[in-house]
This record gives sequence, C-alpha cells and structure tokens, in this order.
Amino acid sequence: MINKALVIGAGIAGIQASLDIADSGYQVALVERQPSIGGHMAQLSETFPTLDCSQCILTPRTVEVGQHENIKLYTYSEVADVSGVPGDFTVRIRQKAKYVNWDNCTGCGVCQEKCPWKAPAEFDRGLGTRKAIYTLSPQAVPNKPVVNPDVCVRLQSIAKGEKLKCGACLKFCPTNSIDFTQTESFVEEHVGAIVVATGFDLFPQSRLPEYGGGQVPDVIDALAFERLLSASGPTGGQVKRPSDGKEPREVVFVQCAGSRDPEHGVPYCSKICCMYTAKQAILYKHHVHHGQPYVFYIDIRAGGKGYEEFINRAQQDEGVVYLRGKVSKIYRDGDKVMVWGSDTLSGRKIEIAADLVILSMAAVPAISANGQRVPGLELALDADGFYQSSDAELAPMESNLPGVFLAGAGIGPKDIPETVAQASGAAAKVLGMFRQALG
Repeated sequence: MINKALVIGAGIAGIQASLDIADSGYQVALVERQPSIGGHMAQLSETFPTLDCSQCILTPRTVEVGQHENIKLYTYSEVADVSGVPGDFTVRIRQKAKYVNWDNCTGCGVCQEKCPWKAPAEFDRGLGTRKAIYTLSPQAVPNKPVVNPDVCVRLQSIAKGEKLKCGACLKFCPTNSIDFTQTESFVEEHVGAIVVATGFDLFPQSRLPEYGGGQVPDVIDALAFERLLSASGPTGGQVKRPSDGKEPREVVFVQCAGSRDPEHGVPYCSKICCMYTAKQAILYKHHVHHGQPYVFYIDIRAGGKGYEEFINRAQQDEGVVYLRGKVSKIYRDGDKVMVWGSDTLSGRKIEIAADLVILSMAAVPAISANGQRVPGLELALDADGFYQSSDAELAPMESNLPGVFLAGAGIGPKDIPETVAQASGAAAKVLGMFRQALG
C-alpha cells in the first residue's frame, strides 16, 4: 500500500479532501486543469443563505493548500492516464506549457501590466478581458501567470516561423522568468487511493435558441452575474449591462433554464438554482436600490437549513417579484430585452421589457478538454453523465472501482455545505483505507 492520495479537481471539494488527508499526515497530489485552484466557488460574490463573502471563506483554504507541506500541487495540468491496482496506482500527469518559469517567478505582475494583448476573460465569463499573460484572479493560488498561446503574438510568430514579434513580458520581467521554449511535460505519481472531484459546468446558452442562444449581450448566465456582483469582477462590483455599461433598472431571472427540460435541456433539477437566484436578486437590490428584480420559476425547491426563510426574505423584505410560470421566448428589441412568459397563478400572459436577463443554466458534469473524464479509470456514469456511486444510499462516496472515491458536484448538483461534507467523507474513506493497510 502506497500511503499517498491523488485528488483530481481543486474546487472546494478537492481542496477539502486534500486538506483532510494532508492534515492527517499523508501525502497528497492535487491536480487542477486551471492555472489556480478554487473552482467555481472562486467566481462567486457571496454565498447563500448567510450572504457571507465567498473569498473570505475560500481564500484561507486555498492559501493553506498552496503552503501545505504534505500537498504537491499540479495546476494547469490534467491526468493523462491511470494504471495499476488499488493501493498501487501509477498516475501520469500532463503539465501544460506555462511559458513562465514558476520557480523564479515572484508573481509581481509586471508582465501582465506591460502586455499589450487582450482577450475575453473566461473567469469573468467573457464580460471582462485579460492579458495574453494572466492569472485567473487577484486572489489566485498559485499567484503565478501563464501565457495563452492563442492570444500571444510572440508565440504565434514562433509557431509560424516568422520574425519575432512583441516580447514585452520578456523585456520587462525583473526575474527573467518568461520562457517561450517551454513545452508540455509529463510526470508520474504513485498513489494508493484516488479522490475524483471534477465538479460541474453550465449547460451552454447556445443550446437554448428560444432564450437568445447566447447571442443577446444582455442575456447572461448566473455565473456571469456573480462576476458583475463581485468586487474583484470586471466592473468592480457595480451592476452594469454588458452591451452599454448602463445600470439595469429592471432585471429578470429565469430559473430552470435547461433544467427539468428533457426535450431541450436536461431532465433533472439542478438543485442550487432556486437559492442562488434568490441570493442574486437580493444582492441586486443591495446594489441598485431603485431597481426591480423579477423571478420566473416553475416551483421553489429550498431544502436546507435556513433556505425557506431566505426565499421568504427575498419575496417579503427585498421586494423581489416571483412569477410562477415558464418563459417562452427572450429576444432583443432596441436597447431592451423582451421576456415573454406566463403567470400560471393568475392565468395571465406576462411581457417584460427588461434591461438585463439572468439565466439559471442547468448544471452539467465537467468534462476535460480531451472529451474524457479521467483517462484510465472506467468510472460508472448515470443516465445524465454524472459519476455513479456504487450505492447511492449507503456508499455515496464510493465508485465502482476499489480505491477510487467520489466527491462534489461530479456526482450530481449540490450546494457548498453538502459538497464540503461529501469531500470530508471521501477523505475519511481514503484514510480508513490507509490505516487498514497498516493493520
């Protein structure tokens, strides 16, 4: 038995599992495909139902992971292959080229300041821009930049064999850390157990043409709205329309956008949408006191401690108007976004000329860039593509493979407290496996 664990995915589930295992004295290899850790929680403004600052909760944990002596962090990396048997897995990890020598880099930010080339920021859901050399966020751990080869003209000129262009980061870097000769590399880790915590993504807006198909600038998904609400977001926490930067006076939230819709989306409930919609509507009112938020919903599913009270707060104290009905069509009309829907309680058709529309898109399983889950692991999947536990009732953290455990939204949509609890459960399974081997 090799008393070392591999954790795949460094969102809040992977972070919690890694810390629990590492704090118990065992080594952990933590693999994350993004340049820094934190997952979707790092994109949030506040959390429900307490409206606590997301970064205030998350950052101490990301820093602890980055500094923990028992955690080896592989960011900007993916698992390329897994072989072996429980207790003795061989894991091959692909490390993408960063074009920055992180051993020398101090994270001073001069390279980003001097870089003249910009591209839409994925972390901000395309609402802001980032440089060709970038870190994901101001709170990034590790706080070291990587170069995007699709944007960097220096790398493009090298690839084409042309005369070298730009090189501003190379010129101004005070530690000579820029290295355009880097290529992807592979490392091997030998571990005894694996925790898979690969998380979720959002159903693409392009697959909902009736809601604009992602082509209407002022129709955005809920994660994008989180970035507008965040003080570290593209607008510094000011709620502004993407199209013209104006403050939206009427905002429409559309729940179940792609969820509970087997014909056009997914058949299941995404579980967290009712609560984060209420949270976002409340925060919108805190930012735009004279604004009016509307929420279209099928029904409210608020199953958690303090959740029903939170929904009541949105409706009764914050003046959020809830309309029970499905939105049939969203389209642009001049500088307005027209929302056609119905109120099934009154039997009336509803038409709202909104300034901004936020879609609560369905949560779907995250898939790696190569279209695979975890190469080398034949993990069972359910009908919706989420990981299938060996026993959903009595062994929810155990996969169909011995020595491989599951945690977080990769098993199915769930909120942060449930994710953290499940991650600690998966870590406990790993620790039990290690200690059993010790006799």
